[in-house]
Amino acid sequence: MKKEPMTPEGHRKIKEELDNLLKVQRPENVKAIAEARAHGDLSENAEYHAAKERQSFIEGRIQDLQSKIARAQVIDPSTINHDKVAFGATVKVVDVDTDEEKTYKIVGPDEADIKAGKLSIHSPMARALIGKEEGDIATVKAPARTIEYEVIEINFE
Repeated sequence: MKKEPMTPEGHRKIKEELDNLLKVQRPENVKAIAEARAHGDLSENAEYHAAKERQSFIEGRIQDLQSKIARAQVIDPSTINHDKVAFGATVKVVDVDTDEEKTYKIVGPDEADIKAGKLSIHSPMARALIGKEEGDIATVKAPARTIEYEVIEINFE
C-alpha cells in the first residue's frame, strides 16, 4: 500500500469526520430507516428510499476515510527545519511578470484546497517549488503560459 504524506491538521480533520460519521450520522440514519420502515409499503416510501440512499453514502464515505487514514504518513512540518521548500512548507512567492504575491502551503493530496492556498504535493506548482530556496525562481508550465515565481519566504509552522 502506497503511503501518502499528510499534515497533522489534515489527519485530525479526517479522523473527526470519520468519528462523526460513525458515532452520529450512522446511528441517526439507522433510526430514520427504522421509522420509514414502520410507515408500511416500502415500494412507494420516499423516506425509506432517501434514508437507504443516505446510508449508502455514509458507508462509502466511512470506507474512503478509513482508507485515507490507513495510507497516511503523518509528517509534522514544525519538526522540519529546512532552508529549502519541502512538504508542509508555507511558501510565499511572487509572479516575476505581474509582481502578484501568493502564499501556498504544500500538503498531502487529500488536504489540497487551492482556494485555501493548500497545494497537493503532487501538483505541478508544488513540484516546481520543492527544493527551492529563498530567492530561487520556480518555473511552472501552465496551459496558458509558462509562469515564473520567485520564492520570497519559506516557513515551517
